[in-house]
Amino acid sequence: MRHILILGGTTEARQLAEALAPSPGLRVTSSLAGRVSSPRLPPGEVRVGGFGGPAGLADWLREQQVHTLIDATHPFAQVISRNAAEAAAAVHVPLLALRRPSWVPVAGDRWHWVDSLEQAATVLPTLGRRALLTTGRLGLSAFAGVTGVHLVARSVEPPDPPLPAELTVLLERGPFRAEQERAVFRQHRIDVLVTKDSGGAATAPKLAVARDLGLPVLIVRRPALPAGVREVADVAGVLGELGVVSGNVWSSGPADG
Repeated sequence: MRHILILGGTTEARQLAEALAPSPGLRVTSSLAGRVSSPRLPPGEVRVGGFGGPAGLADWLREQQVHTLIDATHPFAQVISRNAAEAAAAVHVPLLALRRPSWVPVAGDRWHWVDSLEQAATVLPTLGRRALLTTGRLGLSAFAGVTGVHLVARSVEPPDPPLPAELTVLLERGPFRAEQERAVFRQHRIDVLVTKDSGGAATAPKLAVARDLGLPVLIVRRPALPAGVREVADVAGVLGELGVVSGNVWSSGPADG
């Protein structure tokens, strides 16, 4: 039986598990980091928690006889992506990275690109005084020293300190529709949006609302994948690489080249 390990936590990871789990002759395991206390569990086997770095992940791949590793983590999960590349190379397991495409600006967008959350915190006071921060609760500490800007941050769970002095936390779980985003902008008098280039359609409505309102958007560029890792844009692309055809029938191993 072929074993697929999905490093998950994203919508795409869950969709991939849903597509693969019913396949005959295929064992599917999804690994979640465990940073959310009540995650949405995908079908198939699920493990929660870290592996102990690249060496620990390599041991797990070997012990569990994993045939293919799918890195379907968030585009900004740089550490686990690097660990996955090192572990896969160490045990000669094929690795695919499932990454939704980056956002592309259209007419009317006022986007300002930066390379890190820290740089975003430096630039932010030059763009507005009331910011909607959608960079995740683990990134809030980068804005702890920001002054003169009231930050409104969304988080599934309460964030840990250090936190910005002027902060409103909205305990909500997305995705959010455009009308919901517009209501948040209006209620909190948002004049600048801060986000990361996570890509995809699920989190894009906030960008459309900012465009409609003529507001600036501060976007953190996503880090590059480790060298040599094959990137696939969607679940259908992964299925094609794995040789899974219509009807969830397993036909062959990962494509070469």
